[in-house]
Amino acid sequence: MGQKVNPISFRLQVHKNWNSRWFAGKKDFAKWLAEDVKIRDLIEKRYNSRPTISRIEIERSANMTTVTIHTAKAGVVIGKGGAGVTELKKFIEKIVKSPVRINIEEVKRPELSAKLVAENIARQLEHRINFRRATKMAAQNTMNAGAKGIRIEVSGRLNNAEMARREKISEGSVSLHTLRNDIDFHTERATMPNGAGIVGVKVWINKGERSE
Repeated sequence: MGQKVNPISFRLQVHKNWNSRWFAGKKDFAKWLAEDVKIRDLIEKRYNSRPTISRIEIERSANMTTVTIHTAKAGVVIGKGGAGVTELKKFIEKIVKSPVRINIEEVKRPELSAKLVAENIARQLEHRINFRRATKMAAQNTMNAGAKGIRIEVSGRLNNAEMARREKISEGSVSLHTLRNDIDFHTERATMPNGAGIVGVKVWINKGERSE
């Protein structure tokens, strides 16, 4: 029997950190958690047209909420003269009802972000690109960017087939049980045209061993 755990949560406090960092009592916990979900949904939907957002971190202090957006295209998020950030800040302040600070951090190598790779494959599948071509190109680009290994799994009615199936591609080594290894992981769903249902995409990227 397969006993699986998310590779990111498995490495929390080893060399990975939580994406939401705050502490709340019983009275505020549910409210703040719902606000976090709304903030993430707002940002994701705003830049949903192309894979841009790699990670969203939310940190709360007594009177300030700090949202850090890791993006492959900082210019798209910031907007002309910072207009994009200003508008986004207004929307988030309506959700949290407190002052908000937004930090934009650029992802230098989007090929090493499992979220961006998975979203890119999903968008290609939605545009009827052959799944083998999409996964092979993504794996090759990630390995060329300096990854130690990548594993991609797609499942569903691939290439509009009658029966659903699962296909895997693997390059290099992805040792999930070695806690020293910095493994990035993400799942994405591709809504297929012509009523062919949903194809799931899973991506594991091994960025090498972390010394700390």
